[in-house]
Amino acid sequence: MATTHRQARTPALAHALSAAERGLAVIPLSRTKLPALRSPHRYDPGAVPCHGECGRPGHGVHDATSDPARVRELFADAPWATGYGIACGLPPHHLIGIDLDTKTDGDSSAALRELALRHLFTIPPTVVVLTPSGGRHLWLTGPPGVAVPNSAGRLAPGIDVRGAGGYLVGPGSRTRHGTYTTAPGTAHLAPAPCPRALLRLLLPAPRAHRSTPSPGGAHGQGLVQFVRAAHEGQRNTRLFWAACRAYENGIGPALTDALITAARRTGLSEQEARATIASAARLTRPPGPRP
Repeated sequence: MATTHRQARTPALAHALSAAERGLAVIPLSRTKLPALRSPHRYDPGAVPCHGECGRPGHGVHDATSDPARVRELFADAPWATGYGIACGLPPHHLIGIDLDTKTDGDSSAALRELALRHLFTIPPTVVVLTPSGGRHLWLTGPPGVAVPNSAGRLAPGIDVRGAGGYLVGPGSRTRHGTYTTAPGTAHLAPAPCPRALLRLLLPAPRAHRSTPSPGGAHGQGLVQFVRAAHEGQRNTRLFWAACRAYENGIGPALTDALITAARRTGLSEQEARATIASAARLTRPPGPRP
């Protein structure tokens, strides 16, 4: 997947610059797969939580960038880096990583196939990265404005998910256990869209809330209340989930105005809310007849 950058000082930087050219935001990693740059606040335990607002490097995935100049700066600050991480959930790809581990007693690939059969989806051809332990990372893309959470073993034993706030070890990275490589036949592919049924499994399930009158009957009332109860950081995700359920149950158009009103109460703009609902409508639209 990576191309050669002749002016790059290290193989890790060359691979990172190649990923950045494809719009992927990267950070330098050490041989332990952890961010290579340590926090500038590590000696100040009373410091206010900082996600890079201080302007200094060392904030993990919050340092991630696709700007080549900035990538070079990060690797110059971490000349010992032997790999790079690719931040998930960021535009333009909104990357989602499905990590099929081999360290468990179960068969994670078989577990994913079982999920696919049970929920009627297939994994489309996409980038696959082979890990030194024999596992696989499947690269998928999500819709804008939807934050897929990180999880470990929630889908099934041995299946971890890298979403917003997480990162994937990029192909070409060298770790203490070996090198990450792109699976044969997938290096030329772009990350494929996440199947709608799988995306629904990746999003958090709603909590029960008392409903208030709104269009769409009792189910519609619950969806509106679910959106209204969203906190910062989960507003788009809750709205997207609720809109998907509304369209699946045939009440999407009738519930749109109520969902927008609920979303605006949480702090989203009407434009953001309409864009998220439109994305949900496209995702849940039944496929048309084949020609």
